Amino acid sequence: MRIIRSKWKLFFYGMGAMGVNMLNLIVGSYLCDALMTEGFAQEIEYWTYANTTLVVAGIWSVLIAVSKILDGLIDIPLASFADNLKSKWGRRRPALLIGLFPMILAYIGFLNPIAGPVKSLVNTIWCGVMLCIFYSFYTLTMGTYYATFSEIVDNDGDRLSLSNFKTVFDIVYYVMGYALIPLMISARINIRIVGYIFLPLVLLMLIPISLIKEPSSLDKDRNDAQKKEIHVGMVQSFKYCIANKSFVIWMVIYCFLQFGLQIYITGQNVYYSGIMNLQGFQMTILMACVYAPVPFTLILYNRIVRKRGLRTGYLFSLSAFTIAMVFMLICRADILKDVTLRLVVAAIGSVISSFGIGCFFSINYTVPSSLADAEYRQTGITHPTMFFAVQGLSSAIATAIATGPVWVNLKGAGLTWLLPVVAIAGTAVSFGLTFLLPKELGMIGKTPDEETAG
Repeated sequence: MRIIRSKWKLFFYGMGAMGVNMLNLIVGSYLCDALMTEGFAQEIEYWTYANTTLVVAGIWSVLIAVSKILDGLIDIPLASFADNLKSKWGRRRPALLIGLFPMILAYIGFLNPIAGPVKSLVNTIWCGVMLCIFYSFYTLTMGTYYATFSEIVDNDGDRLSLSNFKTVFDIVYYVMGYALIPLMISARINIRIVGYIFLPLVLLMLIPISLIKEPSSLDKDRNDAQKKEIHVGMVQSFKYCIANKSFVIWMVIYCFLQFGLQIYITGQNVYYSGIMNLQGFQMTILMACVYAPVPFTLILYNRIVRKRGLRTGYLFSLSAFTIAMVFMLICRADILKDVTLRLVVAAIGSVISSFGIGCFFSINYTVPSSLADAEYRQTGITHPTMFFAVQGLSSAIATAIATGPVWVNLKGAGLTWLLPVVAIAGTAVSFGLTFLLPKELGMIGKTPDEETAG
């Protein structure tokens, strides 16, 4: 693959996934909840599809879990497919296109339930199937895109720059998702219409597709450099990943992070509306407090990593996020009865959480791409998509448990106030396990001179 050295091209490359990520955010954080009225207290007719519960809650909670477990399981064969795809256009561009268009169709299908009755089994199954298709092809698209992070650049400096550019655009779509969308709901725009408004952003993925320049991957067309690359099958590729001790430890740490982070991200709108009794414009203020400072807090995180390594930067970020969850826990409407005070305390907690968010975005690109590049340099084996796939599998299991049975049943039992407590539990375990990271992984990002001086 042709190496990109221009910082501007890397900037636009990092922009490419913003639309695809935005659709995933809308599905996971809004549309899955929008099929039920339970948990909402304000502006219910705009937060939900039809101001009623369209699915059977118990079955729907199971299907959410199934879709996310399937998302994780299918990562493995899709990663092998993307790493070993043979075409005259190379591996990455065809895989991106194969994933992109079915994902768009499934997203549109999810926006359009096919039956009208309240608590319809037909709607439940339809939306469950659409969700499975969406997550599967989202995985192929994004897994392929992330795999190029170890191929489109050839040094850690440019890889860090690309990860940081991607993180900046992650913040942009999160601001749109968690600050702008509540404002649109307050303006009485139904969540289904909101889903359609953001759909065209998915075409940004055409930017990396156009920037990727790779030769044919057909056996008859392979050049000398390609012949030196070792391609392995799905089972062997998976075995190489799980035999990497550093990667396995990282997966466990990342799994608990995702459990705590994803349950809070998924449930925060219900928590703000139902427990904190806030309206759309107030929720927008909180979202701005979370995401607006991230470009600046990311600078602080990068300085910590350069000076102390990835482990210290990650521990700092986990600590900030945990403190923020404590702030959210005390911002219940029945504890802080004055809405202004409640909003101010929650805003302070949101700003504190921004010190963790930047790290959580960046680190899931940095670790697997660095490990995949190191393995390629040492062994010649090229299977970067599999690293992201296996990481995705562990994350999907944690996310499925958190956002499926745990979150849906918390809502059903009227215990949504426990959301920050559950989030803290996940990040606390991740914090403790981080001390098990091998030195070479914990020191990723630390500048050589400072490492020597230490």
